[in-house]
Amino acid sequence: MLEKIKETAGFIGSIIKDTPDFAVVLGSGLGKLQDEVEAIHTLEYSVIPNFPQTTVAGHSGKLIYGMLEDKKVLMMSGRFHYYEGHSMETVVFPIRVFHLLGIKNLILSNASGGVNPDYRIADIAIVKDHINMMPEHPLRGKNIDALGPRFVDMSEPYSRRMISAAEQVAAENNIRIHQGIYVALQGPTFETPAEYGMIKAIGGDMVGMSTVPEVIAARHMAMDVFCISVITDLGGPDIAFSVSHEEVLNAANKAMPDVISLVKGLVKAYQILP
Repeated sequence: MLEKIKETAGFIGSIIKDTPDFAVVLGSGLGKLQDEVEAIHTLEYSVIPNFPQTTVAGHSGKLIYGMLEDKKVLMMSGRFHYYEGHSMETVVFPIRVFHLLGIKNLILSNASGGVNPDYRIADIAIVKDHINMMPEHPLRGKNIDALGPRFVDMSEPYSRRMISAAEQVAAENNIRIHQGIYVALQGPTFETPAEYGMIKAIGGDMVGMSTVPEVIAARHMAMDVFCISVITDLGGPDIAFSVSHEEVLNAANKAMPDVISLVKGLVKAYQILP
């Protein structure tokens, strides 16, 4: 696996010939953010050695290198999910590659179901912590010592510095945001009303089917992580609204202008540490 990661990083590095300041992973329906990048190179996943293919609508499947607010970014339009049948090793493979490219800052985005009564559809929540309820773990098995330690400190899974910077950007742009705890389930079914109730009971504010494996892999390699979540549906024991992937994409589209402003503002304002 390490050799595959090195091969892929070597291929991408030979093309972009630079070290990006940020890696950005776009979640369901958030692909329009890629239009904000002044693209220098665009690579379809199909031409990248060892890269799998995404199978989910709303995930286009290309890697974009370019400039965003005068910072160098490598943007992943389309992520890989455990529910697609990928191994956890595959799900976090791009994050491993980003690390070997020298990237230290990771921005993730996703769509999630809200259980916090203060949340509304198309609201934006900054993830401050998570609860991992997926049935597999990306670090299970023999540790790759070249990437990180066997036992990983998860006391700060999401960078407090990046959260603070994003809060300031939101205040300056009058963007309504929340901070919340994201619960990761396997999917691909949306949660039942009782399952939404369980998410709330264990301390979650929102629930989704991605992100947490990537965060774990990033923290294993000491990358700083920020995550923005768009609340695309609401659920709970007393809420029986139907939900579809199309509705998720529509809600993400509604939130897109604020998502773009927040991410661009964060990238512009955040001071990169040496």
